[in-house]
Amino acid sequence: MNQAVQAIDSVIANVERVIVGKRTEVELAVVGLLAQGHVLIEDVPGVGKTMLARSIARSVGCDFKRIQFTPDLLPSDVTGVSIYNQKTGEFYFHAGPIMAQIVLADEINRATPKTQSALLECMEERQMTVDGVTYRMPDPFMVMATQNPIEYEGTFPLPEAQVDRFLLRLSLGYPSRQQEIAILEQQQRTHPIDDLVQVIDTEQVRRLQQQVREVYVDPLVRDYIVGLAEATRQHPDVYLGASPRGSLALFRAAQALALIRGRDFVTPDDIKHLVRPALVHRVIVGPAARMRNVKAEGIVVELMESIPIPGIRRGVAR
Repeated sequence: MNQAVQAIDSVIANVERVIVGKRTEVELAVVGLLAQGHVLIEDVPGVGKTMLARSIARSVGCDFKRIQFTPDLLPSDVTGVSIYNQKTGEFYFHAGPIMAQIVLADEINRATPKTQSALLECMEERQMTVDGVTYRMPDPFMVMATQNPIEYEGTFPLPEAQVDRFLLRLSLGYPSRQQEIAILEQQQRTHPIDDLVQVIDTEQVRRLQQQVREVYVDPLVRDYIVGLAEATRQHPDVYLGASPRGSLALFRAAQALALIRGRDFVTPDDIKHLVRPALVHRVIVGPAARMRNVKAEGIVVELMESIPIPGIRRGVAR
């Protein structure tokens, strides 16, 4: 346990050399990696979304590819294409940038729905099918996608099926005044990403991901997770609530967060910490409620405050 915590802390500290003053957000991104999920970063330009993905990839020694999503991007530009070799008379597969361990899908909502859908099979089933042939994704594999929540002209909003495949959605936000001064001082001569070193390897990442699966979750906590997800489906202002995939996302993310915090069990506080990033993007507010300016985050917070927190039973055999 101590070795796992030290390894995770070293990754987070390394990333914080580049992403200044965003410990919680960096922690959530690492939760996504350890829980074998994908992360959607929704924020304005220039706050470090791309640097966060690059820093994590470099810290853990993973292959990193960046895909700039544009309206003219084709599905084959993402997945790859079969090319005919005139000398051998055979086709060979040229893999696209999606075949990397950490993939940055930059401005994902600028691509057409057809291109966005090329990611669906890759993200959920960790495989892709091109010309009838199925290729396994590398291990570990994580998609970190970004989108600008302000500028909607020329964009294609992600469908619910796509959004639901992201384990967490987070926002970096602007730094404080002192943090921004520190950023200026850091980047006066060079960018800190240039000197960032690898602190663990991919084999350690795989072991940590397996260790996350062993973190104990009490039946009362499991019931709490399902109760939160179920409540989103029953709320009168909600058109579409969190799916069972949302419950599983909250469950798996809580296991990862518990390991980061040096525990081999999940507490209700872990769940409360993750409710917003794990469930808000899965909740669609009804048309009438939107007219009243009701927000999905407000509904999720209301439910979190109204559902009783379970007590952890002691002496449960593990």
